[in-house]
Amino acid sequence: MTKIDPSLYLSNNTANKSGSSALGKDEFMKILMVQLQNQDPLEPLKDTDFIAQMATFSSLEQLMNISSSMEYLSLNQSNASLLDYSHLIGKEVSYNTYNDEGLLDKVEKGKVQSISFRNNDIQVVLENGEKIDTKDIIEIAKGTTEPANE
Repeated sequence: MTKIDPSLYLSNNTANKSGSSALGKDEFMKILMVQLQNQDPLEPLKDTDFIAQMATFSSLEQLMNISSSMEYLSLNQSNASLLDYSHLIGKEVSYNTYNDEGLLDKVEKGKVQSISFRNNDIQVVLENGEKIDTKDIIEIAKGTTEPANE
């Protein structure tokens, strides 16, 4: 009896395992074209089947367009939120600090130097370099003025 070479098993074939498992509109169109080219001439694709597949393709394309628009909207919304907090620059803020257990520890103050956007969250950067989440701010006061050197 002849043995099968284990290197021929599909589970061992890693050459064609790249890419994603999601079908895009290009892949869908390629499948549709191959289907049309290889159909049985004695039993061609019915008009209703072809129309249904084209409707599916059209729906897929529209969903991809909506997805792109939502990504663009989300990016612009994040930028707008960052600008919304720009009025805090130069102002003194009071904010909650928490201990290692996540319980409220104390309230501290600091002057805002800049605003940053990290990991889909807006953070306030204080003059001492500390970064705090905007959700922890409990009070905003007018910035302190330093006396002019004469």
